[in-house]
Order: sequence, then C-alpha cells, then structure tokens
Amino acid sequence: MKYYAAVLAGAMSYGILSTIVVLAYGKGYQLGEVVGSQLLTGFILSWVLALYTKYKQVRKEREAGQGKGGASQIQAYGRLTWKHRLTLMAAGTPNVITGLVYYQSLRYIPASLAIVLLFQFTWISVLIQAAAKRRRPDKVTLLTLLVLFGGTLLAAGFLEQGLTEFNVWGTALGMMSAVSYSLFVLFSGKAVPAAHPVYRSAWMVTGALLLLCILFPPTFLFNGLIWSQLLAFGLLLGFFGAFIPPVLFAFGVPHIGGGMAGIIGAAELPVAVLMSSFVLREQVSGLQWIGVIVVLIGVALPELHKLRLSRSSAMYS
Repeated sequence: MKYYAAVLAGAMSYGILSTIVVLAYGKGYQLGEVVGSQLLTGFILSWVLALYTKYKQVRKEREAGQGKGGASQIQAYGRLTWKHRLTLMAAGTPNVITGLVYYQSLRYIPASLAIVLLFQFTWISVLIQAAAKRRRPDKVTLLTLLVLFGGTLLAAGFLEQGLTEFNVWGTALGMMSAVSYSLFVLFSGKAVPAAHPVYRSAWMVTGALLLLCILFPPTFLFNGLIWSQLLAFGLLLGFFGAFIPPVLFAFGVPHIGGGMAGIIGAAELPVAVLMSSFVLREQVSGLQWIGVIVVLIGVALPELHKLRLSRSSAMYS
C-alpha cells in the first residue's frame, strides 16, 4: 500500500499547483518570476537529494569493501557521460514549456478549466505514439478517446455555457500545455532509462532551469524580489511541483506498474478542481463534476481492460 500511497500523494501534489499560481498572480507576480522561483527551488532540492544519494551509495560501496575502481563504482556513483547529461537536460525542456503555457493560461481561464485542458495529454499521447509507430489505435483506445472527449466537454462546461463564454487564447494555451506535457512524458521515459531516478530528475530540472533563464532572465534574484512573498510561493511550487512528485513516482511506480500509476495519477484532476472550488471560489457545477468523473473513467479504461483480459486468461489457463 505504501507504493500506491506514494503515487497518490505525488499526483495530489501536482493538483494544488494551479491554485498556488493563481494566488501568486493575485499578489502581482509575473509568469517568469513564478516559474523561475519554482524551478530554482526544485533545482536546489533535487541536487541536495542527488548529493545525499551519492553519499549513501559511496558509503555503501566502501562498507562492502569493493574498492575505489571498477564498473561497480561508476554505477553506484551514478556517474553519467556528458552525452547522457545533455540528453537528460534536453528531455527536461518540455517540462518548463508546459509550466509556462499552463501557468499563463491561468491568467485567462479558470483553474478548473485549465487542468481539464492539461489532461488532454492522455489522448494526445496516444495519437503521437500511434503516428510514430504508424499503427492505428485499437477499439479500446478509440473508446477511451471518445469517453475522454465527452468528459472534457462536460468538465469544461462547454455544454452549459457554450463556446462564446470561453477565452480563446486561454483555451489555446491550455491545449498547448497538454501537447508539451505529452512530449515531456514521451521524451523523459526514453532518456537514459538506466540512470538512477534521482540523478535523472536532477539533470532534467537543470535543463529546464537553464532554458527558463534564457527565456526569462532571473532578475528577481538580484532586485530583492526573491525575499518577498515570492519566496514562499516559490518554495511551495518547487516542493510540490518540481521535487516531491518525481521522488514519490520514482519510489512507487516501479512497484505498481505504469498503467496503475496512470490511473492513480489521475487524482491530480479532482484535487485541482476541488482546490479551485474551495480556495479560489470558482463556480464548479454538478455537470462539470460529472465530467471530471467521466474523464477519470476514461483514464482508467485501458488498464481495466488489460486487467479483465489477464483475469480471463488466468481463468482458462
């Protein structure tokens, strides 16, 4: 149960980010300052954990009496070539793009709608993989996409308010965040998979931070703004967004499987909607809540289908 709880806690951590960002905007902070403080916090925490992990591995190596040389030391220390490091840094760049467009969308549309749009990465990922493999999605996948689409219409309130009530620019940014997050999931899963998860996370955050510094120079570090309330927002966003979820997912996902992790990870959606409703006082109708439930069912459908097939095969074997 601790592995399920770890993945659940990681997903719930992601779910509170949009509310924190809206509160930061309410205090007058800008996009680059919010994302920059988040990634800076995540960068520091990730490397502290990486150095601590390295220390523990070196100590374990010495206690085992394996000496100071050989391949075992290289594996234990988590040493990577610069090619590996650059690959991981590049794989982390879609994550900062996701944060930028997602957080920017919160300036134009409610947080409850923004998270629903972000969750469109589920079917966008399917389409990207199908195009890459040149393979047509099966019937279960198509049914899943249909359920997700219908749930999205309900959860976003399109059927109640109509398209004219929505900000086109904010909706477009929300969909862009879904596309970039799909690319992040795709690239991060294939980038140096043999490396230790802690080191992978640290180098990916490093790449994201470097790209952000190019796009938004971190002037808040030099003009004293970091010592205002921005520091508190940055610590919260970095802790719950760039540090805790990767660590918990690295701990829990290998033990429960990617499919089940995807189902439990969908807890991010209702948590984000709940936070926007109770903290930000956004109006979320009963029909929108039904849409959220339908989206969660859509996320779970593929894994439930696999579970049914495995039980059927076990029964007749």
